Parts: sequence; structure tokens; C-alpha cells
Amino acid sequence: MIAPNNDTQRKETPFLTVHRFIKQFGDIRTLSEVSFSIFNNEIIGVIGPNGAGKTTLLECLCGLQPLHDGEVFWMGRKLSPQNCRQVMFYVPDGIVPYPEHTPDRVLAFFRGVYGLSHQQVKEVVNLLDLEPMLKRPIGKLSKGWLRRLLLSIGLITPHPLLIMDEPFDGLDLRQTRAVMRILRDVATKGRTVLLSIHQLADAERVCDRFVLLTAGRVSGEGTIDELRRQTGREGGSLEEVFLELS
Repeated sequence: MIAPNNDTQRKETPFLTVHRFIKQFGDIRTLSEVSFSIFNNEIIGVIGPNGAGKTTLLECLCGLQPLHDGEVFWMGRKLSPQNCRQVMFYVPDGIVPYPEHTPDRVLAFFRGVYGLSHQQVKEVVNLLDLEPMLKRPIGKLSKGWLRRLLLSIGLITPHPLLIMDEPFDGLDLRQTRAVMRILRDVATKGRTVLLSIHQLADAERVCDRFVLLTAGRVSGEGTIDELRRQTGREGGSLEEVFLELS
């Protein structure tokens, strides 16, 4: 069983703060004064239905999309988009990186970029059971195998904050549970993880805290127990709490 950490005593000073993100596409505002904090060594989930603005939020946070307004603070220091890329690594959803190459070649590239040992990469490959597909062209991988490759790339990077968009998409139940255990171990060993998840049952199993996003606005933030108290639904599921707050 995955055991999220609901201890709020250690969460006194956030190491990253998103402050009043505003993003518009023409006349449509996709993010409206979105603010929340991320704390060290936690798994935080941005949850909400499709179209809530989750991917846009992650891309703006990483500097891949320009903001109309808003700021990012790391340990109290304002970060530029360029500096954001130095402290966080983003694993997007729905991409096929280097489709003509093989996973072993792509992993070797990242190993060289970050000065990793062969053993470090091998450990991640073994964790995700990626060995059978190392020589197969990435463009021919199934959705599940591609997801494991993207996860492995994220796991071998050294950035303090690892951001993943829909990390369980394409995985079956056993694979999902295995990845949850891996992410929990990553957080336990000192890395912070930010996940965008639309499956609330998965989010409730793995995340320590949640940012509830509804139509580009934050409708709630906190641990599951804190959100339950806000809604008066003691013992309620994350789904019930989300429906109450959204």
C-alpha cells in the first residue's frame, strides 16, 4: 500500500511558491490568479478535470509558455524562466521523444548531459523494467512502454523538483502501483515531486497534498484531511471533496 505523508508539521517554509499566475489565449483566460506552495520532499498533486488548466499551469511554471502575469519564488528568491529550468525538470504527457532513436541511446544522451554513471542509469532501467525495449525504436513503442521511458528520463535527472504530467497514463494497475512506490521512494530520499493527475483515486493514493484546479482557478489546497475539514466531509474521498469544492 502506498502511504502518503500527511504530516503538516514539517511544512512551514515552502521551497517553491507559485504566485498569481494569469494566462490567456485571446479572450479566454485559462489560468486566473493561480497561487499555491510546494514543500520539500513531498508529492503534490494538481488535480482537476480535462480542460481545468493543469497542463498549461505546468508549462507556465517551467517557462515553456509565457505568462501574462505571475511570479515564481524558489526559497524566497524570485526565479526567471531560465532559472526555473535549472531547478526543475518537466516530463510532459503525449510526446514521443526522438522517435527514430532507441531508449538506450536516449538514456545515454541524458547520462552524458548530467554526468551520471552507467550504474545509475541501469538502476532506473531495472526499476521500470525497461530492459526488453532498450533497442526498439521509440516511435514503435506502445503507450505503456513510452510512459516508462519518459518516467526513466525524469528519474535520472538531478533537478530538485521533478514535474510530471499524467505519469500513470498508459500503465495498468500493477504498473501504476509500482510507479507510485518508486515516486514515494524518490520523495523519501530528498526530491520533491509535482504531478498533474486527472484520476482522483490515483492521486489520493500517492500524493501528500493537493491543489484542486477548476476552470483555471484554485478551488482548494491542502492534505486530504485538511480538505475534508474544509468541506465537513470527514472520511470523504478525494473525489467527494473535489466535487464539494469545485
